[in-house]
Amino acid sequence: MTFFFKLYMIKKSKFFQNLLCEICFANSKKRDNTGDDIMSVAEEIREQQKQAFSTMNSKEKLAYFWDYYKIHVLVLIAVIAMVSTFIYQYVTNKDYGFYISFVNAAITGQNQDLASEWAAEFQEYAGIDSNEYQVYIDTSVILSEDMGTSYSVSDEEKLFVMTQVGTVNAIIAETKTFEKYSQSEYFYNLENVLSAEEIDKYRSYFYYTDAATFDTGDDDTFYEASERKDPGKLTINHRDPSDMEQPVAVGIILTSDNKLADAGYYTYLTSDEYDYQGYPSETVLGIPVSNKEPELAVRFLEFLQLGEG
Repeated sequence: MTFFFKLYMIKKSKFFQNLLCEICFANSKKRDNTGDDIMSVAEEIREQQKQAFSTMNSKEKLAYFWDYYKIHVLVLIAVIAMVSTFIYQYVTNKDYGFYISFVNAAITGQNQDLASEWAAEFQEYAGIDSNEYQVYIDTSVILSEDMGTSYSVSDEEKLFVMTQVGTVNAIIAETKTFEKYSQSEYFYNLENVLSAEEIDKYRSYFYYTDAATFDTGDDDTFYEASERKDPGKLTINHRDPSDMEQPVAVGIILTSDNKLADAGYYTYLTSDEYDYQGYPSETVLGIPVSNKEPELAVRFLEFLQLGEG
């Protein structure tokens, strides 16, 4: 008989049908027993681990725990540290009561701790509530067109954003950097924010820029790149407004006769290589027009004891 005929006969036979059913049932039961066996083995292993753990001393238990759970512990510690740091910063962080940026300041052993000391002293001097606000003197901003580093770019972006939102109360910089911001109309005309008495007191320290050279974007003042003169090649005495078409007092010169000059942050400007627009570079303070409390910058001038030495 052929194979298919034999298979047909088997299917027709009652005996073989019963036999096939018994084989299938046995295999099913075997699979069930295998699952039970796996469960029983797992339970046996757990029981053996419990018995072994109960016989260990404290040192062995600690070693056992570390071997099996060190990853979990390290992850938990990292999470706790991050959460704790966030909570601490949230609770202790205070808004700025006064923020001033010393741009391109030179940090030396003489003045490296001076900024934080002055911040604490000025907070008390200006009567700024230390429970609500903090005073910060930022000496970290370095701007240099010559360097063009990623640090310089990020510092410029940081100063721009903080100034635009009104965080920065005052900016101190050397002539080249200060004039760049002056030409972008960053600073108040001091004659509009100082009292008559303050104008008389600080007039001899005024830093002037020429508003006639501002590039405002209007048809009369917009210059193509090819039309613009290199500002570094101009000869301008920013202490003398008489040669300017539209002089504006936008800064206070702090090169001498004050605490800042004595601190050495800008002593390097005495070198001829930092001369700008035909004159020695000056250290200048300006008050950003975004600052809603210009009187605090004036208080800082008093704190620096300008002209009182």
